[in-house]
Amino acid sequence: MLAYSLGMVLSAGLLKDYSTTEEYKGMKRRAAMGATHSSASASSSSKAAKQESSISQENFFSVPLEILEEIFLNLPPYQVVRVCRSVCHQWKEVADSESLWKERCRREGYRLSNASKIPKDWRLFYFFCTKRRNLLKNPRGEHKMKNWQILENGGDKWKVEDLMEPHPNVTVQKNFVTSYFLCRKSQLINLEEEGYNPSFMDDFQPDIKISDWFAPRWDCGSEYEICVELLNQKKMPVQKFAPETIYFEQWNDQKWNQITHVFQNYGPGVRYIRFTHGGKDTKFWAGWYGIRVTDSSVEICPAMVT
Repeated sequence: MLAYSLGMVLSAGLLKDYSTTEEYKGMKRRAAMGATHSSASASSSSKAAKQESSISQENFFSVPLEILEEIFLNLPPYQVVRVCRSVCHQWKEVADSESLWKERCRREGYRLSNASKIPKDWRLFYFFCTKRRNLLKNPRGEHKMKNWQILENGGDKWKVEDLMEPHPNVTVQKNFVTSYFLCRKSQLINLEEEGYNPSFMDDFQPDIKISDWFAPRWDCGSEYEICVELLNQKKMPVQKFAPETIYFEQWNDQKWNQITHVFQNYGPGVRYIRFTHGGKDTKFWAGWYGIRVTDSSVEICPAMVT
């Protein structure tokens, strides 16, 4: 306040009344001392207030760790990460702890497929488990040939039709149909674009499960083929699943068949997955009498495949 008053005096042009007197010099000294004292007091009060606020906040949010962990285990996981860990140091420590996410995996049934592969980050492992999904787009032909690259389009070409025979999965209502010359189609999956970073793929090497459903027509012979490749950054094969061509005779039961394969211990460097399948009929009949395919899938499985 004293410093402020002195400023008012100076701005009013009254300095001349004090410029040659000891009184003015003493006034300057008192003003400086008063300002310093005022500033120190304010700073001290501010620090004390902050410290008191910090202590009161910590006391307010302080909860025994085992109880806090149990609370977090009963909250949505994204809420724990996005909200709870920002509250205070103690909550962040629990939200980031290995024990919390390891226990969450146990309770939700995410078990290691290989006991020797211990995740470096159990939280990351948990979220990768929860995001397990089919990485193939339009696997049932619901959007015609969208997302598929046509490699071979022989005979009367690929076609999408309604099912001739009910599929074990009642939600599947359409299939792709081949013709009298070879029909093949493919999809290339970029793992990093799908959220699987290189370090996770290299260090943990999660199981990669592929599946495909195929069926012949009852009145025509046909053949089916599949090839799935794990590729490196240069799109060169690291590992491949390519079983022998499967043949169906004429006058068969036209039932749906499933083929599955799990890639394991494939080594570091996998960045892409190429899924290719197709076939044809063996009677060379005009139209669409060849093999039918649908509900294809490629899944990254950090936890045990079920």
